[in-house]
Amino acid sequence: MSDSTEEEIRSEVRAWLEANWDPDLSLVEWRMKLADSGWGVPTWPAEWYGKGLSDAMGRMIDDEFERIGAVTVARTGIRNLAAATLLAHGTQMQKEKFLLRILTGEDTWCQLFSEPGSGSDLAGATTRADMKGNKWIINGQKVWTTSAHHAQYGLLLARTDWEVPKHKGLSYFVLDIEQPGVTVQPLRQMNGHASFNQVFFTDAVIEPEFQVSELGDGWKVATTTLMNERRGADGLRKYAKATERPGRAYKEEAEEIAHQLEPYKWYPQRAGRVDLVMQRARDTGKINDPAVRQEIAQLLILSKTTEWTARRARAAQEQGGPPGPEGSLGKLSASNVARKAALVHTMLSGADAMLTGADSPMDGVIAEILVSTPATSIAGGTDEIQRNIISERVLKLPKETRFDTDRPFREVPRNIVE
Repeated sequence: MSDSTEEEIRSEVRAWLEANWDPDLSLVEWRMKLADSGWGVPTWPAEWYGKGLSDAMGRMIDDEFERIGAVTVARTGIRNLAAATLLAHGTQMQKEKFLLRILTGEDTWCQLFSEPGSGSDLAGATTRADMKGNKWIINGQKVWTTSAHHAQYGLLLARTDWEVPKHKGLSYFVLDIEQPGVTVQPLRQMNGHASFNQVFFTDAVIEPEFQVSELGDGWKVATTTLMNERRGADGLRKYAKATERPGRAYKEEAEEIAHQLEPYKWYPQRAGRVDLVMQRARDTGKINDPAVRQEIAQLLILSKTTEWTARRARAAQEQGGPPGPEGSLGKLSASNVARKAALVHTMLSGADAMLTGADSPMDGVIAEILVSTPATSIAGGTDEIQRNIISERVLKLPKETRFDTDRPFREVPRNIVE
C-alpha cells in the first residue's frame, strides 16, 4: 500500500466508501467496519486498524470521506492523545483493549497531568503511585482536567520514586476513572463555562498491566502526549460538526458531538475569533479609523503567517517525521494571535465589550473572547515553557540553570505537603 500512487489510493478508498457507507447503520457498527477496513485511521500501522500511510495521504482520504458525507472514526476529545501515546508506548494488551474502542467512540478519556503545585513544572508532580501487594495505589490531586466528569479512563502521570531526580521518578498509567477512589469536581471559569475539573485520588487502584512503558519512563511517555497535544494547538484544528442529514449514524454522531464537545464550545473564543474582526470593524464604523486599521492589518498578517508556519510544520510531518518541538512554535504563535485579537476586539467595541448577555456586542461573544483568550497562553504548557522548548530544542541554546534536577526529588523544596 505504501508504494501505491495517490490516485490509486484515492480510487481505492472512493470505491470502498461507495460500496460500504450506509448512514442507517449504528455509529458503532459503521466504525467497526471502518476499523476493519483500515480506512478509518489510514496513517496508523496496518496491524492496528490502519494502512501505514503518510499524513498527506491521510488528509487526501479525509477529503473522500467529506466528499461522500461519510462519518469518520471518533476523533473528539483526549482520545486522540490516548491513541497516539498507546501506539508509541503501549503494550500489546493495552493496544488490544483500548485502541478499537477509541476509534468506535465507546470510551472517553481525560488527561491527568497538571496539579495545583506543578502546572508548568509538570515534572514536579507529587501525585503518588505506591505498589502495595500487587497493585498500584494512587493518592493525590490533579487539576484543569478537561472532560474528567464524563471520562471512563485517564492518562495519569504519577510519582513512583522520590529518591531520584524529578524527571526520573515519574511513571505513566491508564487509570479507571469510574472507581470509588476517584472524585471529580467541576471548576467554574470566569467566562461562565465549566470545562475543567479537579480530580482527587484516595487509594485509587491501578492493576500493574495498566502501567504504560517501563517504571520511571513517565516523563518520556508524557512528552509524546504533549507533543501531539501541541500539534493540535497550532491553529489548524478543525472541530467536528454535526449534520442534519437523515440516518441513524448521523443522528448518533450529532449526539456524540454535542456531548463530547460541550467542554470545548468556548474554544473558538479563546483563539480570538479573528474571523469576526472585519465585519465588526464595518458594523462599528471603526474601519474608517486609521489607527484601528493598522491594528487590524497587523492582526491579519500575524494570523496568516501563523497559519503558514503551522502548515510548514504539518508538511514536514507529512514527510514522515513525528510531532516534535516545532509544535511549540505553532502554539506560541497561536497565543500571540489570541492576545492581538483581544486587543483589536477591545478597540472595536470599546467599553461595550465589558457588558455580558443580551446587552453585550454579539450577545456576549465579544466579552467571552476577552475573558477566554488568556487560556491560550496557559493551556497545554505556558508561553514561557514553549519559549524554553524552542530555545533549547530548536535553536540548540544552552539550557536554563536549574537547581532541582540533579538531586533526589524528596529533597527539592515544594509548596505541597506529600
